[in-house]
Amino acid sequence: MADFAPIENGAVTSRDRIPHLSFDDFRRRALELVGGGARVVQYFAYTDGGRVKLMAVLRTDRLLAAGCEAPESYPALTVQCEPFHLFEREIAEQFGIRPEGHPWLKMVRYHPNQLGRPDLFGNDYAEDTPGRYPYYAVEGEEIHEVAVGPVHAGVIEPGHFRFNCIGERVLHLEIQLGYQHRGIERLLVEGDFKRLPVLAEGIAGDTAIGHSLCLAQAMEALAGIETDAGARVIRTIALELERIANHVGDLGALSGDVAFLPPANYCGRMRGDFLNLTLWMCGNRFGKGLVRPGGVRFPMTDEDRRTLSTRITELKSQVEHVVDLLFSTSSVRARFEGCGVVSKTDAENLGLVGPAGRASGIAYDARRVFPTEHYRHIEIPEHAEPTGDVYARAKMRADEVRQSIGIIQSLLAVPVETRCVEDGDFSLSPSSLAITVNEAWRGEVSHCVLTDDAGRILRYKVKDPSFHNWNGLAMALRNTGISDFPLNNKSFNLSYCGFDL
Repeated sequence: MADFAPIENGAVTSRDRIPHLSFDDFRRRALELVGGGARVVQYFAYTDGGRVKLMAVLRTDRLLAAGCEAPESYPALTVQCEPFHLFEREIAEQFGIRPEGHPWLKMVRYHPNQLGRPDLFGNDYAEDTPGRYPYYAVEGEEIHEVAVGPVHAGVIEPGHFRFNCIGERVLHLEIQLGYQHRGIERLLVEGDFKRLPVLAEGIAGDTAIGHSLCLAQAMEALAGIETDAGARVIRTIALELERIANHVGDLGALSGDVAFLPPANYCGRMRGDFLNLTLWMCGNRFGKGLVRPGGVRFPMTDEDRRTLSTRITELKSQVEHVVDLLFSTSSVRARFEGCGVVSKTDAENLGLVGPAGRASGIAYDARRVFPTEHYRHIEIPEHAEPTGDVYARAKMRADEVRQSIGIIQSLLAVPVETRCVEDGDFSLSPSSLAITVNEAWRGEVSHCVLTDDAGRILRYKVKDPSFHNWNGLAMALRNTGISDFPLNNKSFNLSYCGFDL
């Protein structure tokens, strides 16, 4: 029977080994798998030899892949299986393929399709206005709309939020992004190999390690490059430092949103301290320039280990003190608990990942299920919160900060030896596929790379965890006071540019 085939995370697979099904078999089996509990990692279109094809990568306790020829239109998978919702919209926008019956077919990032087909959304791309389309509206005499953005009252990224409210209660929030679309995926196909790591680091600046790690692992698989054990340890430390710095910053921002300023100030300072540990490792606070195909560009000497270990030990007690202060304060818990609830059922249907998913009872963590780098030697326990509210999302961050500190301390206790690498050219395996999955601080990051017969990159597909999670924020605002939007927004803290690509 036609079926999806298992593939390995971070390994090269000949495209001949990926089942090429009829569209009907592809659709039927994808719906059966996801309906039975599988999750969508990647679902995208690409051109090959003048033909448009579809590729899907799903996950259970392993990765499963299959492809097919893409019809010009097809019965939308979303009608029967919600997790395909945003993926189908993206395919419609990028390639002009209509998912018939899709319940909410709107643009994702506001750009013309790659094939020059008639636009499915009726947009005039001579207008530089992604938000000009008929937003969903709740009807009623007492209903009012509140529009926020894309320009915000702060140094933050652009996005438009359209609230439908009755009084102070939010009935529906619609989020429109795309204002920062840069064409990253096309740049990764057309760019010089030496520039690819720099492009990956800029997909979402606060996830520079997560994205550059995915790219490096994909290139290593396709080029047949082996990394040494020391490089894998350094990469793991860097990814955990990225997680800590962002989670600590978010805990401070959440504290500030409920006007509890001591933890806000402490966390702001500690976030800088953790960023400075990454600066010590590679000369850049966000880890840019550290990870490259083949390993890392900077060693870790015994002096580096001692310095990092001393500093993180000092910070550990400070983190414990601030976390205890934050979660033991009744006024904070009164604002956090029961606010912005996303049920486990809704989280599964939306495909939430990372701390947002784990806060709603979904225990998935790519470090445990699809371990890469040194995570194969680290025990990552299952951990999830049942309540799905702001409190759960904040507590997940605090728990992960503690866990990450412990991981880093254990890795710094052992000498690290590695052979440093520099940017370089490399030959990729022809007619191949490599998919990489890593647990960045927001959740599952995935890069999927296809090569052609000559070993050139045919398609480079990027998925940031924010691609899954923005609709979780919209769901969290249902029946919530509009004044709690900043608190809920920060409890997710999603990436605009990571979504916009």
